[in-house]
Amino acid sequence: MTSLNIIYINHYAGSVYNGMEYRPYYMAKRWAAAGNNVTVVASSFSHLRTHNPDIGRDKYREEMIDGIRYFWIAGNVYHGNNKDRIKNMISFLRGLYHYRPKIISQGKPDAVIASSTYPLDIYPARCIAQKYGAMLIYEVHDLWPLSPIELGGMSPKHPYIRVMQKAENDCYRCSDYIVSLLPCAKGHMVEHGMLPEKFIYIPNGIEKSDWEKPFHYPMVYRDKLKKYHSDGYFLIGYTGAHGIANALDSYVEAGEKLRGRKIKLLSIGQGPEKERLIEKTHKLKLDNIVEFLDPVRRDQIPELLFQLDAFYIGLQSQPLFRFGVSPNKLMDYMMAGKPVIFAIDAPNDMVAEAQCGISIPPENSQAIADAAIRLSQMPQDELEKMGAHGKMYILAHNEYDVLAKKFLQVFKMPHLVNKNKC
Repeated sequence: MTSLNIIYINHYAGSVYNGMEYRPYYMAKRWAAAGNNVTVVASSFSHLRTHNPDIGRDKYREEMIDGIRYFWIAGNVYHGNNKDRIKNMISFLRGLYHYRPKIISQGKPDAVIASSTYPLDIYPARCIAQKYGAMLIYEVHDLWPLSPIELGGMSPKHPYIRVMQKAENDCYRCSDYIVSLLPCAKGHMVEHGMLPEKFIYIPNGIEKSDWEKPFHYPMVYRDKLKKYHSDGYFLIGYTGAHGIANALDSYVEAGEKLRGRKIKLLSIGQGPEKERLIEKTHKLKLDNIVEFLDPVRRDQIPELLFQLDAFYIGLQSQPLFRFGVSPNKLMDYMMAGKPVIFAIDAPNDMVAEAQCGISIPPENSQAIADAAIRLSQMPQDELEKMGAHGKMYILAHNEYDVLAKKFLQVFKMPHLVNKNKC
């Protein structure tokens, strides 16, 4: 098979050594292992990463990570959504234009992927694709500018939103294919100029090898969780970000309905809402039911989940989720082989599809408590059967070996855009 030169542009791309986001790394690692040349282009600073690369005072730096060529473009530090973050975006976009000859130094690209959360990188990506006759792919993680409009309350008439809207429309019009993590976004994209045949759904996934490694000794939180089990508690866990969208108020409030029962609700992670939720737990006198723990490393997730009995995932009731969801933590939960309480109002429900848990309305503390009680009263063999269904589903549909091969096939499809007219 002829090898391909692939340029994967993702402002926030990370790796197992840098932290989130992981998808570009897992995809690119497999493409490189299949004999292709892959360059991941990212900013040197991202708020998502635990370890940003140190490029000193250099304007860019190249680095090989597990067979992938990373091209880091210098970006300023920022905290929150402010002018510094916009400056960071601009520096990345400028770098894509300025360092284009260095980015493509491995040879004429066959495929260029624009994959940053915001759509503006479609323009430098299109320049590269047009110059070298490469396939142009737009990968959609979130719908911009719909996300800041519906979640952030920004006006569609705001100049920033107008710029983003034009960019989104150009993404759909000028790309050969749209790879979407959102399964039900096709109608929205068609409304904004996409040809229906361009739409390809490739969700988030899991790395199977992460679940085949020996657990650390001692396992993270082993003594605490072992004692709870010895005392007869059924342990339900939430792991990940503690933000507004994660709807953890209802998770805390469910604790009021669980008083007197041998059920604990654990919340492991960090985020802007965590301290407020801890205070709320104190005020409601639920500290013996709802407990907050510090986040664990990515490589400790499998052993943490192994020690729990069931999991919770929820999101706010938001119109934006009408396009579907693809949460990484849900796939971790299912891969752990334990039942899941799914509290998300979205058209796709992997928990129901896989029959691996209980689906309930979002932001409903009584429904969470009822589901927790129901699971805690189930025979162990029934819980194990539920968990096994989830794990089999993920391995069949969401393992990165499966997803990377599906994405690789896109590069071999016919071009659907006349570059001279875009």
